[in-house]
Amino acid sequence: MKATKRPATTSASNSHSPKFKSVLVVSAHPDDPDFGAGGTIAKLAKDGARVTYAIVTDGSQGGEDPNQKDSELIAIREKEQKAAARVLGVRKVEFLGYKDGHLSPDLKLRHDIVRMIRKYKPELVITHLPGRVLDAPMGGSHPDHLAVGEATMAAVYPDSRNPRAFRSLLKEGLQPHEVKEVWIPFWTSGDHLVDISSTLDQKIAALRKHKSQVAKPGREWDFEKFMRKRHREVGKKGGFRYAESFKRITV
Repeated sequence: MKATKRPATTSASNSHSPKFKSVLVVSAHPDDPDFGAGGTIAKLAKDGARVTYAIVTDGSQGGEDPNQKDSELIAIREKEQKAAARVLGVRKVEFLGYKDGHLSPDLKLRHDIVRMIRKYKPELVITHLPGRVLDAPMGGSHPDHLAVGEATMAAVYPDSRNPRAFRSLLKEGLQPHEVKEVWIPFWTSGDHLVDISSTLDQKIAALRKHKSQVAKPGREWDFEKFMRKRHREVGKKGGFRYAESFKRITV
């Protein structure tokens, strides 16, 4: 898989951004797609793309109370994710049900992501960076993020396009599919900027739905102020009021 580098001033030009009919967002936890790419997801949906989320884990470690039942937190986070997805115009949310905090990029995970790719036939896949970033907050390098990023990249190429990979999926009627592009949210240094000036408010409204994550007792934080500052800084690189930054990879 070869990464195509473009100057930010040209790749960020909204008028020349590609149109997609189908988009699959593969994320480790509930809330990851909305934090990482919510403004872009809303924009893609407004432009007519059918956007689907594949949430790999159950989110059961995303809490501060060790006495809370896993089943209770899982149900809360699924409900929050579905509500946030509706705000952004996402058509479908799939929960793969892996245990939070226990992921590895093994063949089982690759198989299940290939199933999602062949089922929804996305032209664009958005997922995590398959490697640790040392010049950004550590939250972006969660081990589950790394595992999902690596497994998704392998699922995109070579697995999803290869009829000899995971042949049991053929018996389910899931034919090989070739993804056109992969976008990976980058903290600030991606080579593709998306103008989210018109959808940042939607992103913030979606994040508010993740109440269990942004309003933890004793751990509350002003995520709106944080997001506006971050996306304003990214936007300056492309002449936008607000932008999200991605590494854009052609397959």
